[in-house]
Amino acid sequence: MTIEVAKPTDNKEKAADSTSVLSGTTLRVYRFLYREGRPTNIHDVQRGLGLSSASVAQYHLKKLLQAGLVKEQNEGYVVDRMVFENMIRIRRAVIPFQIAYAVFFGTLLAVLLIFLRNTSQISSVFLFALTVNVSALVLFSFETLRSFKQRSI
Repeated sequence: MTIEVAKPTDNKEKAADSTSVLSGTTLRVYRFLYREGRPTNIHDVQRGLGLSSASVAQYHLKKLLQAGLVKEQNEGYVVDRMVFENMIRIRRAVIPFQIAYAVFFGTLLAVLLIFLRNTSQISSVFLFALTVNVSALVLFSFETLRSFKQRSI
């Protein structure tokens, strides 16, 4: 007689299992629900994504339900667990949070160049601030573009 002891699964393993369904049309459905930000019914998903039938939308919604990524409410389906990391949703737009940093450093760079530049003398502190701002702006702009390419929402 053998006794099997169930080993506890950690949260990272559970997260990996539930997100493994996120590919193809199922991923498109999840993104659509995430962008909507409100309860959405099967027919809205079908029309919004241009799916061939409501049963196709229902199939992918059931996969997301079983994975625990969405939940069903009286009015429709909503995202229950966020999978998109480092994203900000403003109304229906979903943008990477790095864009906020890029805007901040871009504005700071403009302020440095317009208001704080002394035309007669350029100090070493000004050059250091300029170098740091340009570097940060390039870094966060690159990260923002990379995030847009990866997620394709």
